[in-house]
Amino acid sequence: MTRRASTAPAMPATTKKLRCAIYTRKSTDEGLDKEFNTLDAQRAACEAYITSQRAEGWVLVRDHYDDGGYSGGTLERPALKRLMADIEQDRIDCILVYKIDRLSRSLMDFAKLVEVMDAHGVTFVSITQSFNTTTSMGRLTLNILLSFAQYEREIIGERIRDKVAASKARGMWMGGKVPLGYDVVARKLIVNEAEAPRVRRVFELFVESGSGVETVRRLHAEGAASKTGRPLNKGDVYKLLNNRTYVGEVEHKGQVFPGEHQGIVPRELWDRAHAVLQVSPRVRANQNRQHAPALLKGLIYGLDGRALSPAHSRKDGRLYRYYVAQQVLKAEPDMDSALIRRVSAAQIETAVVEQVRALLRQPEVVVGTWLAARAEAPDVTEREVREALDRLDPMWGELFPAEQARIVQSLVERVVVGPAGADIRLRVEGLAGLVRDLGIARAAA
Repeated sequence: MTRRASTAPAMPATTKKLRCAIYTRKSTDEGLDKEFNTLDAQRAACEAYITSQRAEGWVLVRDHYDDGGYSGGTLERPALKRLMADIEQDRIDCILVYKIDRLSRSLMDFAKLVEVMDAHGVTFVSITQSFNTTTSMGRLTLNILLSFAQYEREIIGERIRDKVAASKARGMWMGGKVPLGYDVVARKLIVNEAEAPRVRRVFELFVESGSGVETVRRLHAEGAASKTGRPLNKGDVYKLLNNRTYVGEVEHKGQVFPGEHQGIVPRELWDRAHAVLQVSPRVRANQNRQHAPALLKGLIYGLDGRALSPAHSRKDGRLYRYYVAQQVLKAEPDMDSALIRRVSAAQIETAVVEQVRALLRQPEVVVGTWLAARAEAPDVTEREVREALDRLDPMWGELFPAEQARIVQSLVERVVVGPAGADIRLRVEGLAGLVRDLGIARAAA
């Protein structure tokens, strides 16, 4: 029997599906609230292109990758990150954009994206700039287009910088964080009458004390806070002191221009504050040593339980300070020979401070301070307390005499002096307060 070859037509080969994702982007969020915006227009054009390639097996994935209000000069875009994550998980075969600069305006950034695409066999298509990254000609076209996109981005940046410089030269406020003491109305700074006295108070306290730390302490005592209600810290104080906005000026790249807004701080007060700022904290502290208060006033006692009082004398233009027993001051007869008659203030204060600084490093003192601090801040850790106490030691020499006296008064409960030396008793509650002042203890939950 003769067999005949089959004449039935051959079945066409199955077309491989190409999973296509559409990426859209707009640099600003202007107009995105419209019913049909530019992102929708980009997507519609890309969908139509995919439909035209349906015979080639192109299919649209369900996910939307839309970045509205994000610059093409950075890769920090949420939808782009999701897109790259899906590529790395092999969920996409092809990426479509309306124009190449929708994906990136940076040649370097685009090279990184293409490297990831190549590693996962993903192609890239710009529907208005026909090319395919799998071909050498496509890559050449891509690099040329990206170079022009990056050039355009740099030109736009230069125009924006020039506009900002010209606007600031006219004294205009160009946005950013609104300073304490002002509100923004119609893109202009308007004095906030409730906050303005707070700003002037910062300058007044700094001129009076010559110290950022002391200024912060007194601001906290007065309840002064930032716009958000957060207590002002040392960094806030120095930013305020150096912000020319408060004298009605605008600064740009080292140049100062008269501002359109009204100043808050009088020029004379600004000048006085900046005269203080020109002197380093250590020099300022040394200049004020002659006004140093008696660190141990009300804290130092003799063996008889009676307080020693501060006294001083001058010889050859030099000031000598002492702590003197009551019996000597009152010229009482029959003074006990075991009692200290007088002690050099400089020597006893130095000895007390050194012992206090040594005690602050003792493990039992750290633990006691931590337990006391937890009464106000339950979540503060022992490590945070230890670091706060450690920080006091190197910064002691930078403190003003008034600050040193305040710390000693809060830390030391009593100093008893006798022939054998000095006995020092610390206040654990004062240590907890010191930790809080140093900004380590967090607010109670």
